[in-house]
Amino acid sequence: MTMEAVLEVREPRYVRVKSQIADRIAQLRPGGLIPPERDLAVVLGTSRTTIRKAVTELVAEGRLVRRQGSGTYVAEPKMAWPLTVSGFAGQPEAEGLRAHTVLLSAEHLPAEGELAEHLGLSPGEPALALRLLRSVKDVPMALECVYLSARRYPGLEAELAESDSMYQILRERIGDRVAHAMETIETVPASPHEAALLGTEIGTPMLFVTRHGHTADGEPVEWVRTWYRGDRYSFVARISRPPAAPGITYS
Repeated sequence: MTMEAVLEVREPRYVRVKSQIADRIAQLRPGGLIPPERDLAVVLGTSRTTIRKAVTELVAEGRLVRRQGSGTYVAEPKMAWPLTVSGFAGQPEAEGLRAHTVLLSAEHLPAEGELAEHLGLSPGEPALALRLLRSVKDVPMALECVYLSARRYPGLEAELAESDSMYQILRERIGDRVAHAMETIETVPASPHEAALLGTEIGTPMLFVTRHGHTADGEPVEWVRTWYRGDRYSFVARISRPPAAPGITYS
């Protein structure tokens, strides 16, 4: 069997079709409308089922975006942001982009279990839960749930309604600064609620980030859970090799 034949057996048809579609969309500008699936099936000589599977993967990778009742478009380039504790608005503003925050809700609730542990509260102590919709250039980008001590930050929700930066409010009002944080990142499918708020499809891959922030003295400041649009974000981290312990070398 020739190598070409081996590749033909191993590589599913839709993978080659996906590559062909990717070549086509590379010729279009972001926001460009691609042909309907039925037209692509005719042009590429394959079934609509194969086209749909290839397009679905390109959507999941953030290279295409579907808009209900409108069609499928070439996605805008992803924003590659470093992992920092500067807050949501810090990075887009550093790149000259307008960031905006809408306070969706604010409520007080008794801290229990994991929430009490993360905020250093006794069970039943009041916590403040804020739900924020984050946008860049008027495009919804992230849905954020922020939990803080209600006693430590009284009236914060009213001030946040007038500002896009929670970190700036914390610094100016009480001098608290998130100096370091522990973050975890995983992928989850967009729920109907998240999809509706972020203008994406149900089931679209999201980057789900949890962050536990502290002051330089180790006092807990926040516990944050954020759903980022997977088609618009990638995160970048600078890493380095740890110092070698005595007697240990790295290959």
